[in-house]
Amino acid sequence: MEVLGGASFQRLESAINAATMRQQVLSNNIANVNTPYFKRSDVAFEEYLAQAIGSQGNRALPGKVTDTRHIPINGSYPSPSPQVVTDSSTTINNDANNVDVEKEMAMLAENQLRYNLLSQQVSHEAKMMRIGIVGSA
Repeated sequence: MEVLGGASFQRLESAINAATMRQQVLSNNIANVNTPYFKRSDVAFEEYLAQAIGSQGNRALPGKVTDTRHIPINGSYPSPSPQVVTDSSTTINNDANNVDVEKEMAMLAENQLRYNLLSQQVSHEAKMMRIGIVGSA
């Protein structure tokens, strides 16, 4: 039985991985703020997730086989991988660098809040699962 392997946990896991990757990418951007010809990068995940969920369209709810005697129902959970994308089309400084440290710091703070929210959600889901199995005591 996949207690923590459902669609919501797969999406939460992918979102946490994206937030972790974004933290590394933004930190790298900030570290290279004075590097000539450095081009900033970002992580594309939310857009891919919205596309994957939107491509599901009006299909029926996916089924999950919980007993070997059940008829299998095609049920896949879209959970795309985060991708690092580089913005090479802009330039902010005379040295062709395009890192704006204030913007990067704001994005870093936003990403930290997102990560905290996601980790709290995982904790809440695990707590609810435990209460369902063990009880409220």
